[in-house]
Formats: sequence, structure tokens, C-alpha cells
Amino acid sequence: MQRTIGFFIFPGFQLLDLTGPLTVFHTAGIFSPQNDYSLRILSLTGGPIASTSGVPIPTVPPTDRLLDTLIIAGGSGSRIAAADPVCLSVVQRLAHRSRRIASVCTGAFILAASGLLDGFRATTHWRAAAELRRQYPNVDVDSERIYIKQGRVWTSAGITAGIDLALALLEDDLGIEISRAVAQEMVVYHRRSGGQSQFSALQDLDLSSDRMRRALSFIRDHLSEELSVRRIAEEVCLSERQFGRAFREETGETPAKAVERLRTEVARALVESSSEPIEEIARQAGFIDPERMRRAFLRLLGHPPQALRRAARSSDRR
Repeated sequence: MQRTIGFFIFPGFQLLDLTGPLTVFHTAGIFSPQNDYSLRILSLTGGPIASTSGVPIPTVPPTDRLLDTLIIAGGSGSRIAAADPVCLSVVQRLAHRSRRIASVCTGAFILAASGLLDGFRATTHWRAAAELRRQYPNVDVDSERIYIKQGRVWTSAGITAGIDLALALLEDDLGIEISRAVAQEMVVYHRRSGGQSQFSALQDLDLSSDRMRRALSFIRDHLSEELSVRRIAEEVCLSERQFGRAFREETGETPAKAVERLRTEVARALVESSSEPIEEIARQAGFIDPERMRRAFLRLLGHPPQALRRAARSSDRR
């Protein structure tokens, strides 16, 4: 059975958002030629469409042909596309003629503007999560996930997460053995957990509010100490409620989740690069005890500290 995959792009799309998933489905033909995919790159007008890197990609205009899967790329041009009524009308028409729909990175803005994410849980690039939540309150934005499936709607995080998404779609179609073989051929992880945190989302976050920058700096500088919402709010001269609301609007995270994430990232670096006991690392990172740190690692990274340490040491020996 041949499945038609339609990739929808627009001026200013991210090239890897297209080529990553495209390569997954193309490579599947090596291992399962009887289940070939027909791959079509679509745009509003057809013809060459320039990516953010300036590389033009040839496209065809949409038709009424049925699609198995519609995948919307992301990129800096996604906001312009999401504000274009003609573009949204075309995406809606394509989505209604597709068995399933998906977005890579900020392609979620186009799906959200089309109303296709209303009432759904979705993800996008961590840096854009707060913006997506503000603009589309009917979408339940989860900034922690690599990809999310809800019914026939799939969304994925930033850029390379499109490969994770495509491998999951492939597994859904042809099974785990084909998906694993494609991942090995592409020399990528076969299955980063869909629940794995988007790594380092808060370490380099550039906030627009001076108060929130001060709050994040205070958190970073006092990770090993007790960090209640009240303490952080007092540091930036806000009430707990005001601070919690403002922080979530800027970062897409509650203060408590942000503290846990930063502690986990600091602890991960120590686990992978040092030989210090896990108990000491938990103390340095501000976790009350090693068990709490272990639960945070499982929730955010998908693996306990000991497993990450073994993996790091194995990699060093190669």
C-alpha cells in the first residue's frame, strides 16, 4: 500500500524541518519497498520556496488529492503564514483530506491558527512555547515533550525533533523493526522518549522582563538552597500570585517546574562529567534527597542518574 505524505512549506521555512522527516520516509523504502511512500512537497503557490537558509526547494501547489499524512514545517516564516487567511484555508482543506496531520517546531502556530489544535495538547520549540500559549489559549501547550500524539494530530518540538516525530509516524505505519532500521541507517536515536524534556530550555532563555531575568538569575545562583515561590517573588518585589503568573507567561513554565528543570540540568552535567557520589550531587543541585533527584531525572530525561553516568562513561571509552 502506498501512502502519500504531503509536506507543506512556506517562505522562511526551516530546511531541516522538511529534510529530516523527508529523509525518514524516503529511507523507509530501502527496508520495505512494498510499502513505498509517495512524497510531495506542497506550497501555497507551487514553484521554488526559499528556506531560512536561502536554499530554494521546488514545490507543487495543493490539489484535491487525498493525503495519508500532512506535515507542516516550522521556521521564522511560520508567524506570517499563520496570519494569512488564504494559507490557513488551504491548510484546513488539506487537513480535512488527510488521515493524520502533524507539525514540526513552530509549524504548530499554523495548525493552531487553523483551529486544528483547539482542545488538543501540543508542543513546539521550547523558546516559542509561551508565545503559542498566549496567542492560542484553546491549545494545551506542553513545552516539555519531544513530540505529542493526540488522536490524528501529532506535534513536535524544535527542528531535529521532526526526525523523532517521523520515526514515530513510521513505526505507527510499518512497525518497530522498520523504524529502528531507518534510525540506524540515519545514525540517529531510534526512540528518544516522547516524554523526554527538551534539553537546556531554561539555561539560555533570554527574557524580555527585567524582573523575570532577575528571578531566573536568582534561581540559578541559589539552586542548592530552598527556593519557594514566596522567596523568589520577594526577591523581585512581587506577590506570589503576580510572580507566578508573570513567570509562566514569559517562560511557559511554573516557577516550581523551572527550579526542578534547572536543578536537573545542573545535576545531569555533574553525573555525566564527575565521579562524585549521586548523594552529593543531589545535595549540590538542591534536591532534598537522591530519590527526589531520581524521580526528576526519570520525569524530565527519561533515565535515572546511574544510567546516564554509565552511558557517559561508555561513550568516553570508545
